Amino acid sequence: MEDSHIIFGIHSVAEALKQNKDIEKINLLKDSDNPKLKEIEGLAKQQTVKVSFVPIQKFKKFENSNHQGVIAYTSQITYQDFESTVEAVLETKEKPLFLLLDGVTDVRNLGAILRTAECTGVDAVVLPKSGSAQVNNETIKTSAGAAFNISICKVDHLKDAIFYLKSSGVELVAATEKTEDTIYDLDLNKPIALIMGGEGEGIQSSILKMVDHRGKLPMLGNIESLNVSVACGVILYESLRQRLS
Repeated sequence: MEDSHIIFGIHSVAEALKQNKDIEKINLLKDSDNPKLKEIEGLAKQQTVKVSFVPIQKFKKFENSNHQGVIAYTSQITYQDFESTVEAVLETKEKPLFLLLDGVTDVRNLGAILRTAECTGVDAVVLPKSGSAQVNNETIKTSAGAAFNISICKVDHLKDAIFYLKSSGVELVAATEKTEDTIYDLDLNKPIALIMGGEGEGIQSSILKMVDHRGKLPMLGNIESLNVSVACGVILYESLRQRLS
């Protein structure tokens, strides 16, 4: 990340947390006995900001910045408020398309997904605050700038977002191999929110229980799964095909 997106020092980071700045993660000095670092850890926990405890070597390149054992990395984009975004989309579109990402942790995969989402008319991408890749330089580069052109929302818990979408008349579609239906069997030409799972575990079982429909991509080869950004692209373009026809 560029230095302009880094906050150094105990007071500065604490103030940023109190003002609800979009902070991606915080590095705290490992094994420090400074009680003020504990206070920052507590503030970060309240806002579900990721905290990592790192050795002094991680701070070496910032030794002239008076870091005091704490560095915060702020977001390079402005996250949109989830509920306000959904309401605005529902007011203007008859068949909105939302994309929820459950545990996508690779920044390049996230960037590629954002690029395809922007190209296929996704109205908003929803990420959980914890357990998700950061929108950093690499993400933005891989997205070819799409990260600046699409609404991205962060929520404390995806389950709450799902409840809100369902109560708003949006149907939830999970991309999962745990079904007999293929994605081509589903009607995607209506208000839907597509859920894609992470690179390793896929969609959480507790979230799978909440969805309205499940669809898989047919696989003819020996490899059992596609890269999540590729699979997401295929499904989003199937949705676009249905909406255009």
